[in-house]
Amino acid sequence: PFSQIPVLGFSQCRELCCLEVEVAEKMQQKSSKKELSLTVKGSFEGTQDIMLGPDGAVCPSGPTKFHYIKYAEPTLDVMLPKKRRYHPWTCKYSTETGSPVVMLNSLPMGKKTTIAEEKRFDLNVTAQSCNCSCHQDLDMRFGFNLCSEEMTFLGKRKKYVASALKNVFHLQQDLQDFEVPVVAIITTGGGLKSMTGLYGSLMGLKKLNLLDCVTYISGLSGTTWTMANLYRDAYWSQKDLDSHIGEAQKQATKCKMGCFSMDRMKYYNKQLCQRKEEGYRTSFIDLWGLMIEYLLNDGKDPHRLSDQQEALCDGQNPLPIYVSVSVRDSYSTNDFKEWVEFTPYEVGLPKYGAFVRTENFGSEFFMGRLLKKLPESRICYLQGMWSSIFSVNLLQIWGLSHSSEDFWKRWTQDRIEEVDEDPVLPTRPHELRTRMYTPPGPLSSALRGALTDRFSVAQHHNFLKGYQLHNSYLENEHFCKWKDTVLDSRPNQLMQNPDHLGMIDAGFFINTSSAPLLRPQREVDVIIYLSYTTGSHTLTLDKACKYYSEQKIPFPKISLSEEDKKNLKECYLFQDSDTPGCPIVIFLPLVNDTFREYKAPGVKRCCSEMEGGQLDLTSCVSPYCMFSVRYTDENYRRLLNLSEYNILNNSQTIMQALQIAMQRRRQNMC
Repeated sequence: PFSQIPVLGFSQCRELCCLEVEVAEKMQQKSSKKELSLTVKGSFEGTQDIMLGPDGAVCPSGPTKFHYIKYAEPTLDVMLPKKRRYHPWTCKYSTETGSPVVMLNSLPMGKKTTIAEEKRFDLNVTAQSCNCSCHQDLDMRFGFNLCSEEMTFLGKRKKYVASALKNVFHLQQDLQDFEVPVVAIITTGGGLKSMTGLYGSLMGLKKLNLLDCVTYISGLSGTTWTMANLYRDAYWSQKDLDSHIGEAQKQATKCKMGCFSMDRMKYYNKQLCQRKEEGYRTSFIDLWGLMIEYLLNDGKDPHRLSDQQEALCDGQNPLPIYVSVSVRDSYSTNDFKEWVEFTPYEVGLPKYGAFVRTENFGSEFFMGRLLKKLPESRICYLQGMWSSIFSVNLLQIWGLSHSSEDFWKRWTQDRIEEVDEDPVLPTRPHELRTRMYTPPGPLSSALRGALTDRFSVAQHHNFLKGYQLHNSYLENEHFCKWKDTVLDSRPNQLMQNPDHLGMIDAGFFINTSSAPLLRPQREVDVIIYLSYTTGSHTLTLDKACKYYSEQKIPFPKISLSEEDKKNLKECYLFQDSDTPGCPIVIFLPLVNDTFREYKAPGVKRCCSEMEGGQLDLTSCVSPYCMFSVRYTDENYRRLLNLSEYNILNNSQTIMQALQIAMQRRRQNMC
């Protein structure tokens, strides 16, 4: 029979069945414990055990359930105690284990069947349809469009943006909906430096009355700390930011030694044990998240990502997007990474058009159905993942210190050669050419493991489990837009569906949060690119530009002179009016240029104020290095003032970009 598949946003799904296994007691006998081991390969549950205790006790007491794909030729493998008797008309006999193997598709649906007998018990199974084989019954959203909640938000936010633009540019008439540009803030990571810098940049935009012109704000690493703190306040962008900045200063300047106190260690242990009991797989990243909670708060932070929906209910704030990447064991980040976006509404992988409700992220899914609901994670655990410095591997360290990883890749990658000659008959677009695959030898495998192993990654239940690709997936334009891993042309390996997704700080690939905002569905017109990176600002920008060019994603070409690269200015505007859908990029690196001599735009420093303009942002002894977790009050205020000043001093460039965007929108409607 034909099995439909939910794939790449199309309304199809495979039929899911449920197998119930029961132990029917026939006689009680005081004896030692016995154990049954049951396995349905490819099922949601995998392997489960049933314990037969003395006096007829069975654990678990109720039926043991397996959820499986009906037309995948599933089997039930049973490891029975000794002295068993199986039914040959319902089972095959395994010569390896001496136990029955049941072909599940041969079982009558809805009818109890005995597959094995012993003196003490009978083993009965019942196969049933889950009655949820249509797309409407799925607990995931498959599709490349924006979710309905985000679309509703955009309609409300557009009113704020239109009103703000009218006031800023002193327009005589209200803007029509089609004239309102979509403005997005993207950031780079950099620990406490990026957290503080983003506060200053937002303060500058607020003073220019431009913050209400922004529709999206995306972050990774340290900038997620700023975003998570701000979005506890449902109307933060409509208020003065001084109180938020003051609280952030308090946390940034406090002593951090309490992070390692005995009481705190007991708290960490209690929280991690509770998280494990809830059903999560814990790792060092979860401990790091709890440490971040202490670094940024006075006490326990109960806030969850879905709570931020309250800050979007009227369109009163920009929509926050948090960015991570999914990685695989034994592959470097350059070889395998898939963008993951987190919003208060959804979490998903845009490459597959697969999204789950934010409150369900971390729960257990199979074939698009929610089979085990877990409590939503507190946001500190997500912050540990978004800003983890512990997910680096040796190959990435080599890449930071050398210009290329090619030498090591020769020894660690699988060898794949095309062996097809030119075909006589035309092939279909999605058909792959025949290849010869040479697996790595023992030395290469050991070297690969040493180079690609990460100290720790965040582990979350894989909501794509059971999901399969349509045979023409390579023809899908949305998939191909993000097709950038070595497994994309190997569907069986690409969709092996591990039980858990490994996720790390997106900065380990490209230190930018721009990817989700370049989805064409978001129609972003202007990007305010805030760079707080500790390393080279231009290197990160060049990597992003090269990546989007290779993926054929519209992004303006970056042209900076060698002099500019050595001595960056505060602001650059990049655009490509010839490429449809290409956003205007306002690049604002956090550099100390005119701030040395000016304390405010057009206001020079006097001799006694010159010290306030001195900031060491780049040296190895800089107080703003990536690993710094504590600032002095003076260092905090200087960094905050610098990032605010750079926005205020370049207001004309920002407003120029907004005007160009409005003109383009009018022209596109003509």
